[in-house]
Amino acid sequence: MNVAVRSHPAFRVARWPVLAAVMVIALAPVQAWPQTDTVERPAMPESNAMSHDAKQVSVESEGVSLEARFEYAASAGKLVVQYRVRNEGDAPIAIFDRGNRQAVLSKRQRSGAVPAPTFEDQGGATTLRHVALPLPRPAPTVPPTPLAAKVAAGAAVEGEFEFAFVSRMPKRVRWCLGIAPFADADLSAPEQAGSVEVWRASFAVVERQRVLCTPWFDLERGEFVGKL
Repeated sequence: MNVAVRSHPAFRVARWPVLAAVMVIALAPVQAWPQTDTVERPAMPESNAMSHDAKQVSVESEGVSLEARFEYAASAGKLVVQYRVRNEGDAPIAIFDRGNRQAVLSKRQRSGAVPAPTFEDQGGATTLRHVALPLPRPAPTVPPTPLAAKVAAGAAVEGEFEFAFVSRMPKRVRWCLGIAPFADADLSAPEQAGSVEVWRASFAVVERQRVLCTPWFDLERGEFVGKL
């Protein structure tokens, strides 16, 4: 997967008109679940890249542009991520940043909101993910059907979320987002959430999604530093 990273000085996200509710955290059950990553998931390619644009980065891959800004509040142990996903291609895509249907039905998540990411700690580095997850085994009565935002060709979707480090603070953190071509066979039952269309996805998308990641962000230095 070809990945390009560039500085984006014109990109300002200090106060976007956020289209998704901000969830204070407690591409993993993707919703406001406990901060643990216990559900087994298949291996997925994740892109690493380098940027020197301090708190702001832009990553491009296969017709998708991901722009993100990280703000870390050391006093609160909280990371705020603001992002914009732009579809530069000529066909719609689905991005898996809207949690799952089970969380919505159980009132743990508002429909259309960007929920808590799942996370994985590896030797002082933490990866946050919003991705489509496989069906747990044994399957629950109400399956955690992945929810996706549709991004039309040439369009963009914005979002924001927070993550609180509840135990020890890692040295570096990155965020990964699951993306897939928008296929009618895999997505159904759209609902409007502001200006965003949220669709229910089949679990088949788990194998078809690709994962686009930001570079590593050094929490102490407050800037993107690239590969670990």
